[in-house]
Amino acid sequence: MAVRQRAVTALPKLIQSLRKECPRPSPLISAPNPATALPSLRRAFSLYDQINLIDNVPEDQLRFQRYTDTGFTVNGVHYEGSLLCIGNLLMSWAPKSLSQITPESLSIFKILRPVPEILILGCGKYIQPVDPELRRFIRSTGMKLEAVDSRNASSTYNILNEEGRMVALAVLPYGVSS
Repeated sequence: MAVRQRAVTALPKLIQSLRKECPRPSPLISAPNPATALPSLRRAFSLYDQINLIDNVPEDQLRFQRYTDTGFTVNGVHYEGSLLCIGNLLMSWAPKSLSQITPESLSIFKILRPVPEILILGCGKYIQPVDPELRRFIRSTGMKLEAVDSRNASSTYNILNEEGRMVALAVLPYGVSS
C-alpha cells in the first residue's frame, strides 16, 4: 500500500518533469576527455516503470552521475581512480587494472557483515574475464559476482542501491582497457 501511495504522489511531479525539456548537463571538470553522463533512468517501457526514478535520492545515498576515463562523479564530487562502494560507503581503492584485483584487494569482504548479495565489478572500458581464483574467493564470501564494463557497473549500482538492496561495487576507471 505504501508503494502505491508513493506512486500516486510521484505521478504529478513525474508528468511535469517529463513535459519540461531536460537541460544539457555542464561538465563539472575540465579534462582532456569530457565527463560523460550516465544513461538516463527515465528510459523505461511504461509509465509504471518510470515512477521508480532516482530523482529524489536521499542525501546519504550514493549516486554515480558521470564518468571520465580517469574517475567518477558521485553525488556531485569528482573522484579520481578506482572506487569501492559497499551500500552507501565510498572508498578509494588501490587496483589500477583488472590484473591487480585479487582476493587481498577485496579482503574487506572476509569481515564485512551483513554480506552484500552481489558484487558488481566494473572492469574498465570493456568486459573482461575474471580470474577463477578471484571468482572462488567472491563465491566463498556468499556474494554473487557480476563483471561488466565500468559504465554499466555504476548504472547498475545506482539502480540496486536505490531499491535498497545490499550491493557492493568495485569499479576501475572507464579508461582502463586491459
